[in-house]
Amino acid sequence: MFQGSLVALVTPMQSDGGIDYPGLQKLVDFHIDAGTDGLVMAGTTGESATLTMDEHCAVIEKSVQYAAGRVPVIAGTGANATDEAIELTRCAQAAGADACLLVTPYYNKPTQEGLYRHYQAVAEAVDIPQILYNVPGRTACDMLPETVLRLAPIDNIVGIKEATGDMDRARALINGCGPDFAVFSGDDATAMELMLMGGKGDVSVTANVAPRAMQQMCMAAISGDRQQAEALNKPLMALHQGLFVQSNPIPVKWALQQMGLIGQGIRLPMTWLSSEHHGALKSALQSAGVL
Repeated sequence: MFQGSLVALVTPMQSDGGIDYPGLQKLVDFHIDAGTDGLVMAGTTGESATLTMDEHCAVIEKSVQYAAGRVPVIAGTGANATDEAIELTRCAQAAGADACLLVTPYYNKPTQEGLYRHYQAVAEAVDIPQILYNVPGRTACDMLPETVLRLAPIDNIVGIKEATGDMDRARALINGCGPDFAVFSGDDATAMELMLMGGKGDVSVTANVAPRAMQQMCMAAISGDRQQAEALNKPLMALHQGLFVQSNPIPVKWALQQMGLIGQGIRLPMTWLSSEHHGALKSALQSAGVL
């Protein structure tokens, strides 16, 4: 259903933290022109944690409008309260999103049974394709492979974004969940390897700034062409690392501002990239040929 380079798009903001909707339309068009395979909107890279419910729904609705059916729109609708996740997922469905991406509940650290029931409840409440999202480094909650295997048979749970960078885990998910369940990388540095072993794509931060190169690398890796994938990935490796020198999306927003694609807007408690990282990240952008 979905494959390739799925950009985890930032939410452009004005200097006062307000959402920049003309800037959002500009980014959507930029990615479609560059060949990005899908847009992941209002996810964690999109600063979902600091968007109000109305803003969250508006970003999804506007993104669907701007994309106009040219590429799939996957809406980030995860929350640490099950009722809130259901409400956001219903909002995304009403807006016309093609699927939803639901991060594991953060901070409250549910059990594996709690995770199973959380995702089961959302899937039963809203009839839209749903992708699980496991990123324990940010949520303090690790959804184990056995829990994913329990969830995979639910009809509208169609995949997982696995962001641990653990290739043994990725292989277990790919082999255990079957061909109708898509495993996506959520870790740019290891995404190529995950796709070469059978993953369907990469929900990518790097794609924000290097969309064409990421799309070409993803297609090469998905097709099993290791030589071509490695050649395309090598110039991006410094970006894969550099875009995480501070908490995401701080570095990627700075990079996009340097490229002239967004203004200098980010919402507290996130702050603008510290000056000591400017030189290295600028060098990584130049190595990738995007600056």
